Amino acid sequence: MVDVFGISVALLALFVVFGLMIGVLFGFFGMGGSFLVTPVLLVMGYEPTVAVGSGLAFVFGTSVIATLKHRDLGQVDYKLGVSMIIGTTIGLEIGKELVVGLQAQGSADALISVIYVVLLGGIGAFFTYQELTGNDDTDGGVSHDADGDVEADADDIPDIAKKIQSYHIPPMLNLRGGVQVSLWVILAVAFVTGLLSGFLGVGGGFIRMPALFYIIGVPVPIAVGTDLFEIVFSGGIGTYLYASTGGVKLDIVVPLLAGSALGARLGSAATSIVHESEIKIYFGLMLLGGAVAVAFRQLSGYLGMEVLNTASFALIILSALLVSGAVVYSSIKNLREEEAGPTVSSSD
Repeated sequence: MVDVFGISVALLALFVVFGLMIGVLFGFFGMGGSFLVTPVLLVMGYEPTVAVGSGLAFVFGTSVIATLKHRDLGQVDYKLGVSMIIGTTIGLEIGKELVVGLQAQGSADALISVIYVVLLGGIGAFFTYQELTGNDDTDGGVSHDADGDVEADADDIPDIAKKIQSYHIPPMLNLRGGVQVSLWVILAVAFVTGLLSGFLGVGGGFIRMPALFYIIGVPVPIAVGTDLFEIVFSGGIGTYLYASTGGVKLDIVVPLLAGSALGARLGSAATSIVHESEIKIYFGLMLLGGAVAVAFRQLSGYLGMEVLNTASFALIILSALLVSGAVVYSSIKNLREEEAGPTVSSSD
């Protein structure tokens, strides 16, 4: 078998294609890298430190690419992002301390696995149910102001976010999308999401993005772009720490990034094309697929059934393929409808 830089051509192609799919998801949702890439590398037989370290390096590189695209679209709120980083950092430290305490008691692995699957599946089920049943209290639309920036309409803001925004506790921050909210609310949300991230050992994008939309009330595209901005910092720090101990392998990261360089820009651009309700449905389905895959992987270790580990790997690949494909399909469909609109009206 032909090798390139010590890696087989088949494996190289697999990494590039997988990176493309994850890049689309990352740019579109503001998350999707760490909890999909790391399990795949573990199933492929890489050491845990290499799987986590290389996964973080991939997340860092992809988040930089996606953030730049979201910045061009006016979908990154730097004030919100910096405030979130401060609160998240404090929460991360406390979360890690909780894990250390539980490890000393020998109960960390089981508890973390259960909470991770329940949280991942719960958020995914909530998003999917709200949209499929029409119980979401927003209309799902995205409008733009005179400068072309994303702007939140009153009907787009969830009821709980409206209630939170009504509490004027100084200092108040004016955010992109015409949203005004107390700095203390942002720090509290960031702290809780950081606490969960530190406890579960994940990037936390699947927690932060819904929190930014449902609690703080910023439009989904801005929630995605700002979440990615924060991941640039957390992913960069994690990459440095693992790289210093040899946990980052360039023969894994480079081909993954080669694919995600295109995918992240496609996914980021899609957030301004695809209807907001579709974003929520795809987000929910991806989390549900991830929850089942992680559950299979955990059960494989407990029951000693390798077939479940293989099923977990297949489910992750299939989820990434189906959801990224749906994002691209919806983008193309919506673009064609927009192009056909003026033609239809002019012929009447």
